[in-house]
Amino acid sequence: MWTWLIVLIVIAAVLLVLGLSIRIVQQYEKGVVFRLGKVIAERQPGFHLIIPIADRMTHVSMRIVTMPIQSQGIITRDNVSVDIAAVAYYRVVDATKSLVAIENLQVAIGQIAQTTMRSVIGQHTLDETLADTETINESIREILDVHQADWGVEILIVELRDIQLPEGMKRAMAREAEAEREKRAKVIAAQGEALAADSLAEASDVMMAHPLALQLRNLQTLVELGVDKNTTVVFPAPLMSTISDLGAFLNREAESAKERTQAEAELRLPDAPPISSERGTPSQPG
Repeated sequence: MWTWLIVLIVIAAVLLVLGLSIRIVQQYEKGVVFRLGKVIAERQPGFHLIIPIADRMTHVSMRIVTMPIQSQGIITRDNVSVDIAAVAYYRVVDATKSLVAIENLQVAIGQIAQTTMRSVIGQHTLDETLADTETINESIREILDVHQADWGVEILIVELRDIQLPEGMKRAMAREAEAEREKRAKVIAAQGEALAADSLAEASDVMMAHPLALQLRNLQTLVELGVDKNTTVVFPAPLMSTISDLGAFLNREAESAKERTQAEAELRLPDAPPISSERGTPSQPG
């Protein structure tokens, strides 16, 4: 009986040792092994054994981490107070440094990101902050990346997420935008009037050179006015004489065209061949 008891104790001890020794590192992790408080190795994903009690393995995620940066009041270079929130994306590139060099990595990154964002935006005006966010984002990322290289962290992206303006500034910007739109509308209208004036000047030159064209334009205007059935058109006396002259001109042109057509037709007719007939004389009887 004692033999079975000893065997069971040995089996339990072996299982306990194996349970304390076996470690599984996931694909997205690295394992940092401490032996008696000192870092001895980094373990890659997979199955690993450690010495119980003497060794301790800490798992470090190597995935990209999304970290929101809390909104804070920032004064721009032109003394405008704005509330700006941002978001940062980072990942651990050195598992050992991320454990040994800094105690609470995410809190530290958030604090230094807020300080850096306040410093960078304070060097820009409000218009630059609103219009050139890409440059500001890159400046913040570069500064954070330099400071946190000793922490085993790489800053991938920093984006200004939300910019809240004071209500008075919003109303002022709305009035400015409306004034800008009105200015563009007036400029476009003035350009249209200038083009119309140029076209009218060219048309007046043509009509001065060809008075008949002016009368045709008058007639076209009268036709447009007469589209409405309830419209009464009164022809002035000079216009009536002009209409008569125009009718005579059109008749002369029609007669001239008819004469030209007849002349061309006569020229195209072929000459008739001469008709000759020879009569035979009856032969005399011999």
